[in-house]
Amino acid sequence: MAETIAILVGGGPAPGINGVISAATIRCLAEGKTVLGIEQGFKWIMQGDVSKVTPLTIEQVSRLHFRGGSILKTARANPTKNSAHLAQSLKSLEQLGVSGLITIGGDDTCFSALTLERSAKGRLRVVHVPKTIDNDLDLPEGVPTFGYQTARHVGTYAVKSILEDARTTSHWFFVVAMGRKAGHLALGIGKAAGATLTLIPEEFPERPVRLAKVADILAGAIIKRLSQGREDGVAVLAEGVAEVMNPEDFTALASVSRDEHGHVELADLDLGRALKEEVLKRLKPYGLAPTIRLKDIGFELRCADPIPFDMEYCRDLGCSAAEYLISGGTGAMVSVVNGKFSPIPFDTILDPVTQRTSVRMVDVAAEPYRIAHRYMIRLDSKDFEDKDRLSLCAQVVGLTPEMFRERFGPVVTHERGR
Repeated sequence: MAETIAILVGGGPAPGINGVISAATIRCLAEGKTVLGIEQGFKWIMQGDVSKVTPLTIEQVSRLHFRGGSILKTARANPTKNSAHLAQSLKSLEQLGVSGLITIGGDDTCFSALTLERSAKGRLRVVHVPKTIDNDLDLPEGVPTFGYQTARHVGTYAVKSILEDARTTSHWFFVVAMGRKAGHLALGIGKAAGATLTLIPEEFPERPVRLAKVADILAGAIIKRLSQGREDGVAVLAEGVAEVMNPEDFTALASVSRDEHGHVELADLDLGRALKEEVLKRLKPYGLAPTIRLKDIGFELRCADPIPFDMEYCRDLGCSAAEYLISGGTGAMVSVVNGKFSPIPFDTILDPVTQRTSVRMVDVAAEPYRIAHRYMIRLDSKDFEDKDRLSLCAQVVGLTPEMFRERFGPVVTHERGR
């Protein structure tokens, strides 16, 4: 009887999922394996329902790598929250005759895969394919998570159009980009598009960050832009900035809900609107009332058709995952480094403190971020050291240079040394 390999997808969508499914399926079938596609991640099998499972064929998956979305759909169901769900997931897979499992997902799905593999005690081999447009899984340096490059590509062209709209209408736009904990996507989009400035959570070492501090940075950027004769601008904001803020600053804006993994639903916090209101409140005493438009970028990126980079990359990942299982491997995350398959054992990707999968943050001391920061238009130390620049900024708000320094000097405190 042929060995059975199952594939499931967890977490949010990302461009390239279908490419992984396609490549893994074709490789397994070529070796005489049976391949099962499990719909909506762990959602049904952790409840003992194995009806949402279908055999995958070459006819079904051929040329699938061109398409965005996921033919197996996806869900954020978390079997690790309840020991009964974890046990039932294993029982369901055993009932289906599955001996090898390929999971596709982000850090939460990776943790579920890790926990499942440990609990199976050798009865189930598991390999995880890292997927997230956030690019925040702890892969080797320079290795992106699949879907990130496509999301950055599509997001960059969206911001390119918004930049022209801002210039044409003399408006400001606050563009909130997905990225729960890390600012890779926001920074990648902002840097590639040449946004006026980009704010990411990593640039704020002190926690929690007050809404007023972030609003002052944006208000300062608007003032500096006006001092240069421009009324327009685009600020790209990583949604993860909201997660490092003081929750009390958002209590009046929305009730906060959480997903299956306990994460705050950042969309409920409405970061863009909160900052818009706070910035306008700060500028009003100086007679400034810029038009600020809001735009969220994220959902339109997640199911975009992958660009060639992710088409090729995802086929490599899917093939590597299949071959790893076929060869008897288990308990690892798939990675391709310098063109070579490099499995990362589950045990090495756990944060020793949280015992959760590690998150890769933007290194704000590294050259890529330093270069991005140099091209941003925002108040910096030179604006307070150069008398002419200081005077121009002060004139915009009708303050003396000394008064402007006292009011907006703290904005650049956390940027010293950059």
